[in-house]
Amino acid sequence: MRLLYIALQENEEALPIIDSIIEDNPSATVRRYPGMVRIEADGRITVKRATVEGRLMRDWDPQELHLHLISIAGNVHETDDEFTLHWGTAEEMEK
Repeated sequence: MRLLYIALQENEEALPIIDSIIEDNPSATVRRYPGMVRIEADGRITVKRATVEGRLMRDWDPQELHLHLISIAGNVHETDDEFTLHWGTAEEMEK
């Protein structure tokens, strides 16, 4: 299986998002670089709105992820509640 990843800027505003991704994807590997955090996984990476809101203590729109996004590898599936990376079709991501 091909590796998925999401790379985000490492700044104060992005850290709660990064911590939420790590919490929701426990099998993911975290690689820290100067100014960037890259989270890698096989199969799927999901960013859940509810988890991020719990850390930020405010409403959070998954579209805000794009403000801190550097790069991704994988197909994107977005809903109001989640941002998901997966290698496959949209139908497979719904499963």
